[in-house]
Amino acid sequence: MEPPTKKARTDEPEEESGTVQEPEPEELECDDTATGPKAKDRAIFYVEDTTINVLSSKYNTLMPLTDGGLQYLLAGARANLGIKTGRYMFEVKILEVMSPLEDPNARSRVPLPRSQLRIGFGSVKCNLFLGHTEDAIGFDSEGFLLQGKNRTPVAQKFSTGDVVAVVLNQISSSPNAHTVSLFKNGKRISQPQPVPQHLREKALYPLLTFKNVSLQYNFGPVSLAPLPFKCRMVNEVLQPDVCKKKEHTQHAEGQYEVLFPISLPDEGGFDWLDQFLIKNPHYVELSDRSLLNWCEKSGLLRPKGYNILAKGSNDKPEMGMGITALDDLSVRRVLNAVAPIQQRNYVVMEVRANLLKEERAEQLPRWLGFKRVAAVILGEPPQVFKKYSQDVSLRVKQEVSDIEFKAKQVQEKQQFMLQKRQKQMEKDKKKAAKKAAKAQDAMLKRMKYEQLKKEAEAKGEVPPDPPEEEDEEEEEEEVEEAEPMDQEPPTVELTDEEKKRWFSKQPVSALTMYVLNTTFQRYSLPDKAEAFEEVRWLWQKEDKAREYLKAWVQDRKLTSRVEDLQPGDWFLTKWKDRRLVTNLKSAGGLIS
Repeated sequence: MEPPTKKARTDEPEEESGTVQEPEPEELECDDTATGPKAKDRAIFYVEDTTINVLSSKYNTLMPLTDGGLQYLLAGARANLGIKTGRYMFEVKILEVMSPLEDPNARSRVPLPRSQLRIGFGSVKCNLFLGHTEDAIGFDSEGFLLQGKNRTPVAQKFSTGDVVAVVLNQISSSPNAHTVSLFKNGKRISQPQPVPQHLREKALYPLLTFKNVSLQYNFGPVSLAPLPFKCRMVNEVLQPDVCKKKEHTQHAEGQYEVLFPISLPDEGGFDWLDQFLIKNPHYVELSDRSLLNWCEKSGLLRPKGYNILAKGSNDKPEMGMGITALDDLSVRRVLNAVAPIQQRNYVVMEVRANLLKEERAEQLPRWLGFKRVAAVILGEPPQVFKKYSQDVSLRVKQEVSDIEFKAKQVQEKQQFMLQKRQKQMEKDKKKAAKKAAKAQDAMLKRMKYEQLKKEAEAKGEVPPDPPEEEDEEEEEEEVEEAEPMDQEPPTVELTDEEKKRWFSKQPVSALTMYVLNTTFQRYSLPDKAEAFEEVRWLWQKEDKAREYLKAWVQDRKLTSRVEDLQPGDWFLTKWKDRRLVTNLKSAGGLIS
């Protein structure tokens, strides 16, 4: 008899697997017989609808950049054709799985799986990371259904060589109306999963999120692995069923734009950028804070967490991942090299660098071929921005209050459990001492009885009765203190003083105090001699903006500590002469 086959050990615990062993469901879908004019457009991935680490080719393949720390980051891509009604599918085949090298010096464990593919549909405004947005639904290569941040095991795994298809059914009269289904190599591997109610009236676009895999996508019209029923592919979509996303092409000058926001520290720069990106989602932010946000969405663990109190500064937040390839910021250097060769619009958000003329002069030559624009954000902002800043201030204040309140609750629970353990230990100690004293007393009584018994037997007298065993004393039941209950954090409000502020007050400054104090005297605004094609004075005109900066620097000189104070040449010369005279006097070579 052969020994039982042993299971190979894997890095991933079995409970993490989404594999579901279910009987193959009865197929309720029927052949598509709809007719009508077909859309002329073909599904493609616009550059602006892919993450910056995605490499594409004309042969319908996508692969992520994996240099250095990029191997730990997710890549994403969203197609340009959205499905409003009807039933359509697209396919993906994993061509290669790349195995990243282990970092022997890593202090944190890289989350599993290290290679993965997520496939589904999302709205036109959803972010490109399936599994981190409420406006998308799909499946991952581990067999999980992803909707928002929820992961539910519903299907079998798929891997290299498998052709997987996602079918979106938006036909109201169909048995599987408003569902998504997953197929592998032409066979159904999941039950139809309902599309969330808030997505049913929206056009849904094919969405891919992947890491350390190269893949082939197929929008049709010919399927790589035909399904049990006839289903149209995205490139066969009928005109009434489709919605095409408009591509943001070059500006009137025939160039894409790279924007350099110039704002003073803690005076609305990041709030302006957030507002700008909401209105212009086709711009890509290049900054350390966006890189940190990318790491969070890629599932990377950060010992300090990702909350607003754990950044160090907003301009240069500490990565602190415990992974050398990420903490050394080599990722930023790779992205800075890749960005100028991709045709898209950018926002380079560097508070300190954008305020220094020499730093601007170093950055601008990298962006030849782009329209380089300086956006000067100084002075009193418009009323709309003030209202937005107050909303941000209230949200940040509430977030900080929630963090502190929850930390206090955790501390109270820990203190309660500690006191409870201490009381129990004291109680057990007293009980043990009482038991020992009782045992010793019983032993003494027994010894005395044995002695009296011997004496009685020697005299021929009747021995005394043995000592009676004392009954166990019933312990009084103590009323235990109730454990502190979880409570909802209090709702905060802005004070009158906070409502008068132009800019939101962040718990973490844009720059560290040392960086600010060593650079503010060199802050400047762009002039005609610099290589900007355009300078936009957004809040105040040029003359008022320059006066505002001059007054700000003068005020900062009066209130700031000078971190890099150095003696001048005159002082150094006099000091050296004085030291020479002192040395000669001490050697007796000079008579005073």
